[in-house]
Amino acid sequence: MNERASTRLAIIVIGGGASGVLLAAHLLRNRDADIRITLIEKRPVFGQGVAYSTALPDHLLNVSALGMSAYADDPEHFLRWLIGRGLATTENPRVYVPRSLYGEYLATVLADLRGGDGGQDRIHLLSEECVSVTTTAAGVDVKLANGASVVGHVAVLAVGHEEQPSVEKALAVRPGSPDDTPVDPDSTVLILGTGLSMVDAFLSLTASGHRGRIVALSRRGLVPSIHQAGKPIRLDAADVPLGTDLSYFVRWFRRLVRDTERNGGDWRDVVDGIRPFNQRIWQSWPHSARRRFIDHTRAWWDIHRHRMPPELHERVIRAVAEGELELVAGKLVEAKRRGDGFEATIRRRHGPRTETISVARIYDCTGITTDLAAGSNPIVRSLIDRGLARPDPLRIGLDVTPQCAIVGSDGQPSERLFAIGPLTRGAFFEIEAIPDIRVQCAGLAKRLAAGAGIAA
Repeated sequence: MNERASTRLAIIVIGGGASGVLLAAHLLRNRDADIRITLIEKRPVFGQGVAYSTALPDHLLNVSALGMSAYADDPEHFLRWLIGRGLATTENPRVYVPRSLYGEYLATVLADLRGGDGGQDRIHLLSEECVSVTTTAAGVDVKLANGASVVGHVAVLAVGHEEQPSVEKALAVRPGSPDDTPVDPDSTVLILGTGLSMVDAFLSLTASGHRGRIVALSRRGLVPSIHQAGKPIRLDAADVPLGTDLSYFVRWFRRLVRDTERNGGDWRDVVDGIRPFNQRIWQSWPHSARRRFIDHTRAWWDIHRHRMPPELHERVIRAVAEGELELVAGKLVEAKRRGDGFEATIRRRHGPRTETISVARIYDCTGITTDLAAGSNPIVRSLIDRGLARPDPLRIGLDVTPQCAIVGSDGQPSERLFAIGPLTRGAFFEIEAIPDIRVQCAGLAKRLAAGAGIAA
C-alpha cells in the first residue's frame, strides 16, 4: 500500500444513478474527509438512472422501505424520509412505494451532501456522457462526449445496467430506453424474459392502453414469486457449505427448506436467511459451478429470490388467468425485420416444432448481458479494447477483485480504476439490489478514503 500525500483525493464517479449516489453518500458522509468527488451522469437528473426514472405509479420497489435506506448502518433512513412526507407510518414499515419516490429520495440525499459548509466544494455534478478513461502517471483522465476532460486520482465506474440489448438481441429494445417509443395498442408485443423487468414492461404497456397480445417468453416461463412477511432463519457461516459441489449445495438448500417448512416456517425464511452469505457462497464456487448455476439453476433462484410486492403479483397472476399476458416456456430461434415490425420464430419447451408470430415490438428483459465486451456502453468497451479492463470469466460483468479494483487484460488489478454495482456481478453475483450495493459502496468508500494504493 502506498500512502496518499496530503493533496485532496479527487475521485471521479462515472454514473450518477443509484450506485453512484450511494458511493458519493458514503464517501462524503464524514465531513472532515479530505475528498472531492466529480459525479458524472449523462442523464439530466441525478439519482434516477434507468430504474428510478419511471413515473408510472405501478412501478413499485421490489424491496420494502425497510430495506432501501442509502446507509446500511441506518436501515430506517428511507423510512423516516417517507414518514416525514406522510407516505408511510411506523405501523406499516414494510410498504412498497413507487420507484419514482426512491429517485426523489436519492436526489434529497445528494442535496444534503451538497448543503452545509463546503458541500459545494466537495462534490461537483456534471451532466455529460463519458466515452473513455485513461490512466496516467498522476491518476486518471476521463474524456467526455463534448471533447472536454476531467482529471482525478481514481475513477469508479457506476454505470449500472445496459440500456441497449446485446448483439444477439439487436432487434429488441430495453424498456425505458430512448428506443422504447409508443407502439400500436392493437399490435402483438413479444417480451424476452419473464422476470421483474418483464413485469415492468407489461405494466408500462397496459398503462398506455395496450389492447393487443402480449407474449412473455423465457426458457421456463416462470414469473417471480410473491413477497410475504416472515422471519428469516438464523445461520452461522459454519452452517453454510461453502466451496462444495453445486449439486451438494442444492440438496442442502432443499433439505433446509423442507426442515423449515416442517417446523412451521416458509421457504422465504430460508432464502432471506441465507442472503447475508450469498456473495460468499458465489465466490466459494469454481468457475464450472458458477457456469452451471447461470445455465441451469438461476431461473429457479431468481423467481424465489427476486420477488414481487403482493399487489403486483396479484395483478400479474390475474392478467395471465384472463389472457391479458401470455407466458411461454421456450426460446427465440430467430427474429427478422418485416416491414414496420418483426417475425419472431419460437420453439416451445419440450417441443420440436417452431411457430412464427408477427410482432410490432420485441423487448429485451433477459437481465444479464451475455457478453459485456459486446455491450452498448462505450466507456466499458473502450476500457476492454485498450486492455485496461477485461470481462470476468463468465463474461457477465467486468473482472474485479473482492475490493472492486478493475482487473486489466494482463491479470493485474488497477490501483486507479474501480467498479461497483451490476458491472461487478461476475465477482459478487448478488449485486443488483440496493441492500447489496450500499454495503459494497460503504466498503469501497472506506478503502478510498484511507487512500489505499493511491499516489497523489
